[in-house]
Amino acid sequence: MKLNDEEEAMLAGEFGPARQWAIKHQIAVGSFFDAEDLVPVGQAHIMADTEATGTTGVEFLETLARLPEDQRRVRIPTITDPRGVDFAAYKRLKQTEDMADREARAVRAFEALSVMMTNTCINYQTILPPVCGEHLAFGDTGVVIYSNGVLGARSNFEGGPSALSAGLTGRTPRYGYHLDSKRRGTRHFVVESSLSSLNDWGVLGGLVGKATNSYWEVPVISGLDRVPNSDEMKHFGAALASFGSVAMFHIPGVTPEAPSLNEAFHGQIPPESVKFDADDFKRFYAQYEARGEKADVVVFAAPQLSLLEVEQVAKLIAGRNIHDQTSLIVTTSPEIKFAADRMGLTDKIERSGGMVLSGVCFYQSYAREMAEANGWSRLITNSAKLVNIIGGYGYRPTLLSMENCIESAVSGRIMQ
Repeated sequence: MKLNDEEEAMLAGEFGPARQWAIKHQIAVGSFFDAEDLVPVGQAHIMADTEATGTTGVEFLETLARLPEDQRRVRIPTITDPRGVDFAAYKRLKQTEDMADREARAVRAFEALSVMMTNTCINYQTILPPVCGEHLAFGDTGVVIYSNGVLGARSNFEGGPSALSAGLTGRTPRYGYHLDSKRRGTRHFVVESSLSSLNDWGVLGGLVGKATNSYWEVPVISGLDRVPNSDEMKHFGAALASFGSVAMFHIPGVTPEAPSLNEAFHGQIPPESVKFDADDFKRFYAQYEARGEKADVVVFAAPQLSLLEVEQVAKLIAGRNIHDQTSLIVTTSPEIKFAADRMGLTDKIERSGGMVLSGVCFYQSYAREMAEANGWSRLITNSAKLVNIIGGYGYRPTLLSMENCIESAVSGRIMQ
């Protein structure tokens, strides 16, 4: 890999051991992907919840945090993905003191590195939205696909160490979606069904993701009867990334790099299209049907909820009571939680027996241990991404609309 003078100095240790470790890591990653050089990035976003890092990962962060301040501070705005523990709610969820202690240690270490504890997977809705053409080092798959597809920014899926390295060096290896050649559409899908809810958009993401099933493929979606809003794009992209490991998509006439179908494919002839109709959507939902079964926990998460989504939940649940054998959990970013508190939305949800969690996401919060501690098995959600993930933690998921999720929480039985 080609390095400039400053990068050579980092590699030689002239900027301290943290940046030396970081650039060595980036050279190893870049060499694996045949990157020619490093590209400056404007932001970094770190996935490093303590369930994933474990004690060893926290100890590594603490080692960096003990370095002199000028050697340990990140060089660019560096933010965090959802954490594993909401300190105001972990006892109600039956999370342990050990989990909370590990989380507190990680937070202190990140703060010593000048990482901003934004604790969100929807930074594009709440912090600093990327702009078209901006190079980034983002971690969360939903964040990356939204940034690449909806906003036209440029990022690969960055693992926790890689995103932290980018924060310390201000660079990332120039490969993958930092290159024009990798952003060309490669698959074509036509939608022949109307989408009316957030879960429908998640199902479309699941259908396209399963059919694409490759990080290096860029699906192009046409046939939509209207322009999706930010929350709909969010659920679509998060599910697409989850079911297919996809990092980018185009919607002709909507996303910035695809003014037309022709331009989505960079002027090349589009491949034969794959069509999805109403029957495809029905079959997808049928995988998760459990009508009438006991509802253990209803979860709105993955991605965290926007303020508008929190308002929708509050309106649906206000004045009603959640069944005493069912739990209802809403996760959102700290900024949106503050706004929801101020607007009385949190109060409406919690008066009904629900919990509004700040800065966490359900499946990154020791989900298996919470299931065992609370006796949860059947999980209901409107997130297609979550139903794809949560089975690996021992849950039996059901995918419903937000309205039916609330009805299930109130009745204690799955309402479809």
